[in-house]
Amino acid sequence: MIASSSAAVGLKSVRNAAAAVVGRSAVLNPLNLPADILAAQKPVLQGTAEPQPEAQKTALELLDPIPRRTALVKCQGPFTDRALESICRGMVYLEKLGLVSVIVVENDDWHPGQDGERGQARDDVMRVAAALESQGAKARPILEPLVRLGPPPAEPESEHDELVHEHRKALLVEDSKGRKAEEVELPPTEVQAHARLEDLTSIRSALKSGEIPVVAPLALDSFHRMVRVDSNDVVAALVRSMVQAGQALQQKKDSIAATNAHEDATEIPERPMPEDEVDLTPLRLMIINREGGVPSYARQGLPHLLINLSSEHSHIVRTFSPTWSSSHPTSLANLTLSRTCLEYMPPSSSAIVVSHKSPRSLIGNLVTNKPAQSSSLPAYLLTTGSKAVTPHTPTLIRKGLPMRVIQRDRMHEIDKDKMTKLLEASFRRTLKADEFYERMDKVLDYVIVAGDYAGACIVTEEPIPDSTSGRRSLSYLDKFAVHPSHQGDGTVDFLWVALHDESFGCGLTHALNPNQGGKMGLGTGRDLVWRSRTNNPANRWYYERSSGHLRLGANREWTMFWCDAEERLKQKEVDLVEKGWEGAKYVPGRRGRQVEGLSFCEEGEEGRLDQWREVVAAIPSCWAA
Repeated sequence: MIASSSAAVGLKSVRNAAAAVVGRSAVLNPLNLPADILAAQKPVLQGTAEPQPEAQKTALELLDPIPRRTALVKCQGPFTDRALESICRGMVYLEKLGLVSVIVVENDDWHPGQDGERGQARDDVMRVAAALESQGAKARPILEPLVRLGPPPAEPESEHDELVHEHRKALLVEDSKGRKAEEVELPPTEVQAHARLEDLTSIRSALKSGEIPVVAPLALDSFHRMVRVDSNDVVAALVRSMVQAGQALQQKKDSIAATNAHEDATEIPERPMPEDEVDLTPLRLMIINREGGVPSYARQGLPHLLINLSSEHSHIVRTFSPTWSSSHPTSLANLTLSRTCLEYMPPSSSAIVVSHKSPRSLIGNLVTNKPAQSSSLPAYLLTTGSKAVTPHTPTLIRKGLPMRVIQRDRMHEIDKDKMTKLLEASFRRTLKADEFYERMDKVLDYVIVAGDYAGACIVTEEPIPDSTSGRRSLSYLDKFAVHPSHQGDGTVDFLWVALHDESFGCGLTHALNPNQGGKMGLGTGRDLVWRSRTNNPANRWYYERSSGHLRLGANREWTMFWCDAEERLKQKEVDLVEKGWEGAKYVPGRRGRQVEGLSFCEEGEEGRLDQWREVVAAIPSCWAA
């Protein structure tokens, strides 16, 4: 009893000490982060300047464990002292949250072959390391080359490399009728430098010691001479090698686990797991610069919020305005770097391109792994108010999924088994498959499929009986589904944007996205209608993206949503201005940038809600009781 009591008192004192330390860390908020971001975090004593006693350190790790993961950072200056201080403050705060940075320096003022370029690189490394130290972190300048010029030596291809090569094959872009329109060869993404696993020794040592490595963009050429190279080559080489190191560590752990499982049966002592080893696999790629995110033609040069590399990369390159070459000279290079790195990084990884002027956004995006604002929000919400996109809004980049549109005359291409599994997993209900697909044979308009049925939109053409307004059919969103394993990875936004381009957004310039088999933004936009149970948690998401909603049913158990055709409303606004409507001006509104005086029910819209309600109410359920 006495021993137990002493142990309890000792543990209690350690808990009190840990609570005091964690309490002091919790109130520390140097970046003035929003409360919701802070609430999701667990501050820890890692990477601080003062070492903790081993016993107390072990107790703290047991009481408040946080896995330490790695991020690669391209610090693309030049930055003023104040800007660099802000950047380093963010890096130190991320380290306390468990995301440790490996920083590679770059300077836009450097030019190849200029005198003293290696000295300039070393000076910038020391400057960044000093800035980190001034914020209470421990930094390790790495001034020797970590990479070697040229492609990596020949080695057996891994399964991942085969997937990368398959992804890099020529893409077939099809028009709305499924005809081959053009063959697009993706730009080369081969790494121009490589690093061996043994070259990562200094990075691994620094991370094990709780230090932030700061790497100079230096490399060894074929004659073993040290030369300064583009930091993009260094970052890409490090990503590939660090992923390989992480895979080797995991294989080692799996081998030990298998051996221990076998030795349990033979009563041989177990081999210890390599718990002190550092997993170098980078989960995030950060590109911190002065120019901000990747500009978007759909937002008149303001940054993209979220990029789906699998379906948007070539289109972004083709629509990049020449005027942005001066304001955003490195955007395309950074986009290609992100694509190269994400091909090797884990599927859940992301890259972020951010201005040094937005540290709050940087931390928020890295913590939540989400863009600053949802890219599927209506344009008016992203141009006004608190959610407005600014030149310093960061761009989040994901490898993403290809988007494929299957028109009604190609319905045989739908994999019904995969579609059924997707719908049942997403809605957590049993589909009456025979009845559902029999109905689709009659009313299907098109289907949008994300990847290998990671998500799907099913849009039908519902007949309007006894129509007196000239509207013979209703464009109805029958199903909008995302597999649970892809919820939170951007698939829902990618799908909604593709749906916008094929339906109510069609006909506008920002709908000219190359969804395979889609309309390519050409044609006339149509109102889109759908329904959802009133108690559906997803309704809040629908409220933000719809033009309006209406409760249905005797007990109002259903909510009908709709999105107005944007092209039609925009033309009405233009007509009002041209007619000299008294006091006509553009103002924010539920339908976007509206003209003051544009009524909720315009000419040609009378009675449409009553018609929609009748049609939607008559659509049968496809789910088993």
